[in-house]
Amino acid sequence: MSRQANRGTESKKMSSELFTLTYGALVTQLCKDYENDEDVNKQLDKMGYNIGVRLIEDFLARSNVGRCHDFRETADVIAKVAFKMYLGITPSITNWSPAGDEFSLILENNPLVDFVELPDNHSSLIYSNLLCGVLRGALEMIRKLRYAANA
Repeated sequence: MSRQANRGTESKKMSSELFTLTYGALVTQLCKDYENDEDVNKQLDKMGYNIGVRLIEDFLARSNVGRCHDFRETADVIAKVAFKMYLGITPSITNWSPAGDEFSLILENNPLVDFVELPDNHSSLIYSNLLCGVLRGALEMIRKLRYAANA
């Protein structure tokens, strides 16, 4: 039994490393394809959005998480369940707005940057912008599902 558990852990670690290497190659290619970092940032966000729209179904099926009652609970599920499930990390939730409708997720260890060295001429590149798009796409789909259920 412990060998099977160990294989699952090794497989997830290998998949995570493969993803980070592949992501680095993707960003490198985007930097070659687009003239400036702003365009690369937009493409990363757009790609992430498209991933998030599709990934939410997998998340809901695999996580067995029920409906969140408020935005703070949603933030908790994103940080403690979703990031842990897909990236193996748990970001900190900070900087709540006074209205409680905005917050920041702080990644102490960002797995996307494990094998990366950015050249100086890409100082405005938001390297992990894909993650912002994923969150935006997934949350938008949750909002649509919620409104469809209430209609």
